Amino acid sequence: MTDYDESLDFATDPDPLSTSSEYLADQEGERLDQFLARRLPGLSRTRAQRMIQDGMARVDGALERPSYRLRFGEMVSVIPETAPEMAAEPEAIPIDVRYEDADVIVVNKQVGLTVHPTPGHSTGTLVNALLAHCPDLAPIGDAIRPGLVHRLDRNTSGVMVVAKNMAAMDALQEQTRARTMEKRYYAVTAGVPDPATGTIDAPIGRDPSDRRKQAIVERGKASRTEYWLRERYRDAALVECRLITGRTHQIRVHLSAMGHPLLGDEVYGSTSALIDRQALHAFKLGFDHPSSGERVVVEAELPDDMQGLLAALRDEAVAHGLDVEDVDTVPAVPEARKWRQSRHRARHIR
Repeated sequence: MTDYDESLDFATDPDPLSTSSEYLADQEGERLDQFLARRLPGLSRTRAQRMIQDGMARVDGALERPSYRLRFGEMVSVIPETAPEMAAEPEAIPIDVRYEDADVIVVNKQVGLTVHPTPGHSTGTLVNALLAHCPDLAPIGDAIRPGLVHRLDRNTSGVMVVAKNMAAMDALQEQTRARTMEKRYYAVTAGVPDPATGTIDAPIGRDPSDRRKQAIVERGKASRTEYWLRERYRDAALVECRLITGRTHQIRVHLSAMGHPLLGDEVYGSTSALIDRQALHAFKLGFDHPSSGERVVVEAELPDDMQGLLAALRDEAVAHGLDVEDVDTVPAVPEARKWRQSRHRARHIR
């Protein structure tokens, strides 16, 4: 896809749908169909609605209804009518199934597995594996994201739920919108967060200086992360996080903004000789079953690389006389950052 360019003038292009393009939502609450009709000269609202219904327009990668109300800073992608339709094919890729019935399947995604196909990466994904395991997933949602309710980064491990029918898809998406789906993660940070528990409330959007990254931006999407210090080491910590919202790279961005990026997360500021990916694992997922209404809670143990990382950090801490479970005694941080709502900074609620 082309990069968003606010100065792009479609007056010189007779058919703005001839190429893929992206547009940043610039009016809070505007309907998606109205936005497209406004941004694409010559496009009627009726045609915009048809585009959306045909899957030619997505908001931050997700399919939405024509009546969807945009949030400022959301990215609207337009896929050309002539673009070849991508479709995932079944592949015999091993997956770790933690729960399954007629409505849902919960998997423990391994490190290095991309969730769904993308241009240039059409095979070897979790979706390809799921289609081999559950052929009935094919008609649910769109062709490259069948059944997906949420995602994990390629190098983040842990539990994900996938819908196996449209009724389950609708129910789980509603829980996501209502924020009743519980998502908990273990993260290993560079340095020890102070205070030891709190909520980070900081809007997240695309990094204006690097479109591949997310950042705390003044008019980004509202984003909240709760965290608890579980173990402290010499110059690192094991932190439990609970997502209140679910933005792209949310935990990575929030903890990095606090001054404590995840170990191994080169994108957001921390390399490590002990782990070669961001030290982040989705260990717990809770949701109301789409049919029975009963609460389903699924957990996944830490993968080997994170267990090895923690073992090394614990050994180092003990060698320096530290009690890793004494989380109430956090080393003083010189000139600790003060978090509050302002034009360019986040609000940290203790």
